[in-house]
Amino acid sequence: MIRVGLVEDKSFLLRAISEKLSFFEDLKLKHTATNGLEIIELLKDDHNVDVILMDIQMPVMDGIEATKVIKEKYPQIMVIMLTVFDDEQYILKSIQAGANGYLLKDEAAESLHDGIIEILNGGAPMTPSIAFKALKLLREPIAFPKANIEKPDFELTPRESDVLLQLSKGFNYNEIANNLFISPATVRKHIENIYRKLQVRNKIEALNLAREERLI
Repeated sequence: MIRVGLVEDKSFLLRAISEKLSFFEDLKLKHTATNGLEIIELLKDDHNVDVILMDIQMPVMDGIEATKVIKEKYPQIMVIMLTVFDDEQYILKSIQAGANGYLLKDEAAESLHDGIIEILNGGAPMTPSIAFKALKLLREPIAFPKANIEKPDFELTPRESDVLLQLSKGFNYNEIANNLFISPATVRKHIENIYRKLQVRNKIEALNLAREERLI
């Protein structure tokens, strides 16, 4: 039995893709989530999953960021981007985040099943149009424009940066304390300082800003 996770923020698509998976007796839908952070939280309780089908554009945490976190923490889990986007930037960023395959949502149920089997056999399933663009990217790498804007210096201490990195991997306060050999109270104080320096109100805002500014 192949255990599958499905991450999709649109309820009608979540139902449609779930129905496609239900056609196959060798697939078991283990987790469903509506954003990247939600699937990460589910995996903390049970990461006994073989493949995750991951949407890209979602609220709270998008699929590319979620893939990066999942592949760092659970490298054994295969991730297939399942999306409507065949834009080169999304393809490149997904591959860089660690995605193992890239399929479009309008794939037939059989093609989706074949892709899951292929990825577990060491392959890298891609919709033909995606594969063509991926090859083009290898031949002609694209350069994303960089704004000539000086980035702010958030002045995080090395320990605050360590705590922020631990947060990005989905660890809770107690786990961070154990990993860094400090007390949970000290972790909490560091996180308060991080929020103040980044001028954010919660963990989601902190992590989104940290990734945007390449602090982690």
